[in-house]
Amino acid sequence: MKKRNLHLHEIVKDQLSIPAKLLTDYHLLGLHEAEVMLILQLLRFSEKNNDFPTPSELAHFVSFDEKQCAQILRKLLQQGLLTIEKNEEIEPYSEAYSLEPLWEKLYSQKQEKNENEDPIGTIFILFEQEFGRPLSPFEIETINTWIDEDEIEPALIKAGLRESVLMGKLNFKYIDRILREWKRKGIHSVQDARKASQPFHQNQQSPKTSQKRDTSFYYNWLEGE
Repeated sequence: MKKRNLHLHEIVKDQLSIPAKLLTDYHLLGLHEAEVMLILQLLRFSEKNNDFPTPSELAHFVSFDEKQCAQILRKLLQQGLLTIEKNEEIEPYSEAYSLEPLWEKLYSQKQEKNENEDPIGTIFILFEQEFGRPLSPFEIETINTWIDEDEIEPALIKAGLRESVLMGKLNFKYIDRILREWKRKGIHSVQDARKASQPFHQNQQSPKTSQKRDTSFYYNWLEGE
C-alpha cells in the first residue's frame, strides 16, 4: 500500500495546469490540434523554467519535426496569439514566449465567432480550409502584406479567394492577380467585385464549371460584406 501511495504521489506531482477553455474553444480561434499541442509544450517548458524553448527542443516531444515547430511558432506570432518578451533588466538579455494574448482572446467577454466581427482572424482559417493544409510562412506573409501594405479590406481578400475557387485556379499568384486587378480598377468592396465578376461568370457557364464544389459551407462572399 505504501508503494502504491508513493506512485500516486508522483502522478499528482507531475501535473500540468491547462486552461479548460483552451481545450473547448481552440477551434474558435482557428487553431488546429498540432498548434494546441505546441502550446501545451510551451506551458510544460515554462513549468520547467525554460520560457524560450527552441524548435529543436520542442520537436523532441511532438510528432512533427523541427521545421514544422518553427512554422507553427511563426504562425502563432503572426496571428497575435503569442508574443516574445525581452527582459533587459539583467545581462545577458533574455527572451521568453508569452501566451497572454491567447488567454485574453480565449477569455474575452465576447467571443468573436462571426467573420464580420473578426475579419482578419478568419482569413487564415478560410485559406487553410480551402487549401486543405496549414499555410506556409511565405503564404501567411503574403496575406499580411495584402492587409498591411496594400491596405486591402479583409472581406475583399476573401472575395479574391472565392473567385479563385470558382475559376478552379486555387493558388496565391492567381489570387494576387485578382486583388491587384480589382485595386487597379478602383474596386474596394465585395459588392463592386461581385458586379464586376458576374458578367464574366455568366459567359463562362458550362457543364464542367457547374460541377465545381460548393464552398458555401465555409463562407459566401456573394452575400456581401
